[in-house]
Amino acid sequence: MISSIAAGTIARRTIVTLLISAAGGAVAALLGLPAAWLMGGALAVAVAALAGVPVMLPNWLRDTAFVLTGLSMGASVARDSLALMVQWPVTLAALALEMVLIISLTGLLLRKLFGLDRGTAYLSSFPGHLSFVMSIAAAGLGDTRQIIIIQVIRILLLTICVPIGAMFLPIGHFEGSAGPPMESATLVSVAIACGVVGFIFTRLRIPAGYALGAMATSISAKFAGLFEGQIPPLFLVAVFIMIGALIGSRFSGITMAEFRKAAIGGLAGTALTVAIVTVIAFAVLPFVDMPFGQIWLGLSPGALEGMGALGIALGFDTAFIAAHHVGRLLLLTFAIPLVAMLVRQKELP
Repeated sequence: MISSIAAGTIARRTIVTLLISAAGGAVAALLGLPAAWLMGGALAVAVAALAGVPVMLPNWLRDTAFVLTGLSMGASVARDSLALMVQWPVTLAALALEMVLIISLTGLLLRKLFGLDRGTAYLSSFPGHLSFVMSIAAAGLGDTRQIIIIQVIRILLLTICVPIGAMFLPIGHFEGSAGPPMESATLVSVAIACGVVGFIFTRLRIPAGYALGAMATSISAKFAGLFEGQIPPLFLVAVFIMIGALIGSRFSGITMAEFRKAAIGGLAGTALTVAIVTVIAFAVLPFVDMPFGQIWLGLSPGALEGMGALGIALGFDTAFIAAHHVGRLLLLTFAIPLVAMLVRQKELP
C-alpha cells in the first residue's frame, strides 16, 4: 500500500513538473524567443520549485532525457565536422586556459567579496561535474547547500541567457545536417542502441555516462552512414521539455531563505564566469572558421545536456560542442581532487 501511494505521488509530481515545463516553453515560444521550449521550461520549473511546488523527475526519466539529448546531438552533427577538427586544438587550448581562470578567479571572488570559506568558494567555482563536486562537499569540505545553490544558479542562468543573447549578439548560425525527418523505425533502433551504450558508460562510471554514451553512439552511426535525416521537430520539443524540467527541478528542496543567502554570490560568480568565457571566445575567433556562438557554447561552463540541447536549438555543430564539453569534464576530473587537496592543506592549523 505504501509503495503504491509512493508510486502514485511520484507519478503525479512528475506529470505536474512536465506540464509546468511545457507551459513555460509554450509561453516562451509564443513570445518568439530562441530555444523557447528549453529556456521557458527551465525557468518555469525553477520558479515553481522555489515557490514550494513539489517538482521532480524520477531517475529513469532523467536518464531517458540524457539518452535522448545525446541521440539528438549526434543526429544534428554537421557533415563537415571532420574537416573542421583541425581547428579544434586552438579552442581546446583556450578551454584549458579558461578553466584555470574560472576556478581561480571565481573562487577568489566568492572568498574575498562574499566571505565564503575556501572549501565552499572553490567547490562553487568549478564549472561542471556537479555530482563529483557534491560528493567531495558531502565528505566535509564546504557548505553543501550553498554550493548546490550557486552551481544550479549557474546552470539555470546559462540556459536562460544564451538564447536571449542570441537575439542581440552576432553569434552567427551554423547549418547542420539537412534532410527529411528520420523514419520512426530508425529513430527507435538508434535510441535503443544509444540507451544500451549509455548504460554501459554509466556502469563504467564515466561522467555523464548516459548522455556521453548516447552521443558517441549517435555520432558514430551518423558518420558511418547508418542513418540519415533530422530528428523530428515534435521529438525535439519533447526532449527540450524534459531537459528544461530537469534543470528547473534542481531547485527542489531549496527554500527562499537559502536561495536569497547564496543568490548574490551565485549571480556574481556566474557573471564572472560568463565574462571569462566571452573574452576567451572573442580571442579565439580570429583563428578559427566558425560562428562566435558555436565557440561560446563549446567553451561554456553549463551542463552537457543543457548546452547540447541549446546547440541543437540554435543550429550549431553539436560535434564541436560535444567534444569540448567532454574535454571540460576530463579536465575537471583531475582539477577537482587537486584543488580540494590544496584547500584542505590550507585549512589545516
